[in-house]
Amino acid sequence: MVKRTAPAAVMAAAVLAAAGCSDGAVATPKITTTARAGVAPLPPAKGAYFGAWTPPQPLDGAPKAQPTGKDAGRPGLEQVALIEQRLGRQLDIAPSYHSWKADFPDKADQSVLAGSRYLLLTWAGTDTKEIVSGKHDALVRTRARALKATRKPIFLRWQRDMDKEGLQAKTHSPADYVAAWKHLRTIFAQERVDNVVWVWCPTARGFGGRNAAAYYPGDDQVDWVCTDAQPGGEYDYRDLSETVRAFQDWARKHPKPIMIAEFGVPASYGTRRAEWLRKATQVLQDPQIKAVVYFNSDEQAQDPRDTRRSYSVTNDRHAVSALRELATTPFFNPRSLPVTSGG
Repeated sequence: MVKRTAPAAVMAAAVLAAAGCSDGAVATPKITTTARAGVAPLPPAKGAYFGAWTPPQPLDGAPKAQPTGKDAGRPGLEQVALIEQRLGRQLDIAPSYHSWKADFPDKADQSVLAGSRYLLLTWAGTDTKEIVSGKHDALVRTRARALKATRKPIFLRWQRDMDKEGLQAKTHSPADYVAAWKHLRTIFAQERVDNVVWVWCPTARGFGGRNAAAYYPGDDQVDWVCTDAQPGGEYDYRDLSETVRAFQDWARKHPKPIMIAEFGVPASYGTRRAEWLRKATQVLQDPQIKAVVYFNSDEQAQDPRDTRRSYSVTNDRHAVSALRELATTPFFNPRSLPVTSGG
C-alpha cells in the first residue's frame, strides 16, 4: 500500500454514494475514496461526469466546421469546442493520449486544465520489468513533478487495455504489471502528488475470455476502476449492456467509482445507432458509474471501409441527436452545466 503523508482527511475514506442495486439482487457497494477533496477529482455524489474523445484533427484532413467561443482559440481545443457545440454543453472530461516517453502536460493538456474540464490523461506503458528495476525512475519523477505543478485535478490512466494479447511483450504477466503499477505509485507518493487519481482500465472483454481481473493492483492502489467498452468488430449488433455486464459484475465487489471509457456505437449499426445510444443512456445510469467517456473517433478502423470500428457520430445527425440526449440527461450533468439546443 502506498503511504501518504497528507492530512488525516486524505486518509479517511469518504463515503460518496449509498448502496444501490443493479438488478434487484446484487447491491452496489458503497463508493469510497482517499483522494484529497478539492485537489484530486472526486466522484460526484449523484450521477456521472460526461466526457468525449475526439482527435485534435479529423483523420481526413482539415476541420469540416469552425468552432466558436473562447475555447475554440485555445491550442488543441478546436475539436473539443466543436463537439461541445453539437452536444449543447461543455464536457466534464476531456481525454488526451501520450506515449511512455512523451513530455506532458502538452499545450492541449494545458488548454484543458486552464478551464473547468477535468483532464483524463492516458499514459502508455513500457516494459514492466524495466520499470520495477528502476531504469525509468528519472522519467517517472519528471512526469510526476510536471503533473503536480499544474495544481489541477487530473485523472491518470496508465497502460490501459493491459490485458490485450498484443501488449504481453511489455506487460509480461499480471504480477509484473501490478509490480510496475505499485512502483509508479510509490514514486508519485514520494513526490507528494495529491492532485492525481489513478484509473485502472482493462478491456471489457477481458472479463470474459481473458483474465483482466488478475491485473488488478488492489483496492488500496486504485482510485477508479474503468473499462474500455467498444462492442467488438465481430458483432453485427451488440447492446452496451452485453459488453459491460461481466466487468460490472466484477466491479460490484470493489468499493470504487466506475468509469466507462472509450464506449462507442459502430457506424455499421446504421439506422440503429440512435437506438443503441438511447439504450446506453439507460444502462449507464447505474449508481456505481461515476464517469462515462464517448469515443468519437474512427481512428481504430483498420481501413476506410471498416465501419465496425468507426465510432464517430459527427456526420450522423440522428446519432448526434441521441448522443446529445445522453449528454444532457441530468444524470450525466452532475455539475449542472448550462445546456443549449446544440447544433
